[in-house]
Amino acid sequence: MKKLALAAALSVYAASGAVAGGLEEPVVEPVVIEQDTSGSNAAWVIPVILLVLIGAAAAS
Repeated sequence: MKKLALAAALSVYAASGAVAGGLEEPVVEPVVIEQDTSGSNAAWVIPVILLVLIGAAAAS
């Protein structure tokens, strides 16, 4: 009988801890995405095209 009472008390104790916090939204850490910066840089194309157009306009 003592083992049954002990088992019942332990099961009540274990079950009360499982629902003690209630329902809560899980905390999700944001994913950090690193952009590769070692690729080719095409920012020089537009100024070169502008210089070519200005040179062509000045030559005509």
